[in-house]
Amino acid sequence: METTEPLLRLRDIRKSFGAVQALGGVDLDVPAAQVTALCGDNGAGKSVLIKCVAGIHQPDRGQIRWQGREVHIRSPREASALGIETVYQDLALADNLDIVQNMFLGRERLRHWLLDEAEMEQAATATLRELGVTTVRSVRQRAASLSGGQRQSVAVARAVMWHSKLVILDEPTAALGVTQTAMVQDLIRSLRAHGLAVLVISHNLNEVFAIADRIAILHLGRLAVQAPLIEFDRRRVVSYMTSGEAGTEARL
Repeated sequence: METTEPLLRLRDIRKSFGAVQALGGVDLDVPAAQVTALCGDNGAGKSVLIKCVAGIHQPDRGQIRWQGREVHIRSPREASALGIETVYQDLALADNLDIVQNMFLGRERLRHWLLDEAEMEQAATATLRELGVTTVRSVRQRAASLSGGQRQSVAVARAVMWHSKLVILDEPTAALGVTQTAMVQDLIRSLRAHGLAVLVISHNLNEVFAIADRIAILHLGRLAVQAPLIEFDRRRVVSYMTSGEAGTEARL
């Protein structure tokens, strides 16, 4: 049993859209310096939950505790100010901009009222190097020229260079090949090694068992279970995802 307060603690998070209840009272703990995999079938509420944490949706009720204190996250900017960054499936990279410009988009550094290109380039290069991203030819190459794995790496690097403490990744390896998937998984391990908490939405159970320290499973808008990875096998995860409980076979 954990004795320390998790970095992020959600209690009784509820969210409805009209008559449709997306979240029916979710409790979730996300510890620091660990990878938590958030699993669930389509429509389980995973995306709605992370958008409540990211400030895109406001819960109808419930409590969000961040570093031991209750917070109200009303916008993505407020989430970023706390140290919460989210990387969505579309990555939101501008293809016509280079890596440096993408990493500093909306947060450009100025020197004497002009863009400090040298400082931004240096910071972008250092962040990529620190995270072990070595496949990028130049930080001045355009996003349009990057592979899927490289694009994901740039999006994650952009998230962590703003002193983030929690990085939320929405299906980070969807549509990636084997080599690019391995690159992104190594990047996630690097985030953990640097002391960041990582919350990963993934349908890929091979990925979940390769990178996660903990698994949390949503079923029909409620948390079915959360526990350390060691307490699960694939059959048990699938049972919780499809029925909300461990099947008889999974307990044998």
